[in-house]
Amino acid sequence: MQRRSILKTVAALALGGAIGLSAVPGHAQDKKAYTVALIPGLTTDAFYITMRKGAQAAADALGVTLVFQGAPEFNPVLQVPVLDATIARQPDAILIAPTDTTQLVEPLRRASEAGIAVITVDTFIGDGKYQTGAGNADFPVSYIASDNVLGGRMAARALATAIGEGGGKVYVSNVKPGISTTDQREAGFKAELAENFPAITVLETQYNENDANRAASQLQAVYARNSDLKGVFGANLFSALGAGNGVSQAGQSGNVKVVAFDAPGSIVDNIKSGLVDAAIAQHPAEIGYYGVVSAYAHLTGQSVPVAIGTGFTVIDKTNITDPNVVKYVYAE
Repeated sequence: MQRRSILKTVAALALGGAIGLSAVPGHAQDKKAYTVALIPGLTTDAFYITMRKGAQAAADALGVTLVFQGAPEFNPVLQVPVLDATIARQPDAILIAPTDTTQLVEPLRRASEAGIAVITVDTFIGDGKYQTGAGNADFPVSYIASDNVLGGRMAARALATAIGEGGGKVYVSNVKPGISTTDQREAGFKAELAENFPAITVLETQYNENDANRAASQLQAVYARNSDLKGVFGANLFSALGAGNGVSQAGQSGNVKVVAFDAPGSIVDNIKSGLVDAAIAQHPAEIGYYGVVSAYAHLTGQSVPVAIGTGFTVIDKTNITDPNVVKYVYAE
């Protein structure tokens, strides 16, 4: 292959609507066959299943072997042994969604010191700023993800629109502190409301440990204390599903608005039924796609941006059947 920027070519294809993900520049037959390991935050989430599909499409086009292995729960205690086993198999690169900003630093350093290129996808370690020469977590090659602060702001605007001009009380249903993406979504959500929607009061965040049943119970408890509750932002899939179920169990469907982050089929079904009002859909296939392409570019001596952002699509009842929107519903 001539020395050129694959990333620029892929970006042009994606922006042109070619996220059918097949038209990657062909690989030269005399190049080494690379192996890239993708370690998701958890294996059962539709977001990561969709990410894997995008990664596999790029791998197939570039002649890369993709290995997919992860834990069944979003938990660093479970993820680190998977990472260690992957390091032992010596792939050329690891794409990983770290399940904690600090607890994955040293395990990933072991990968880097073993000569394995590390790229984080969806979530990051440290502050997410890599290749700066500062700090103890700047060694990954690149970070590829949605702009989660922006996504949180989009969720705030969607919830404010759903609530209407009167404002009222809302809260964030979140997983736990220390997860880079959901921390950023919450921060963006709160910043947008504080700056542009002063009639909306944000109550204390409820942390559900990725348990939809707990999120449902928390919704009911918050409503019992605040009968004027108007809305909730579910910062990830299980938070949103639980909040929507909690609203239904409290008999407040239509009165308490729910905005979800992420858009698997289950959330889309809830939008159709009215249980959820809107969803902020990331583009996980693009994240996986760019991840493999970036790994390949790095391994073949090309420069790779230290940060690559992907987009969002807001899904609600007004556009839920639009083919240009439906393609961003996650695979399950």
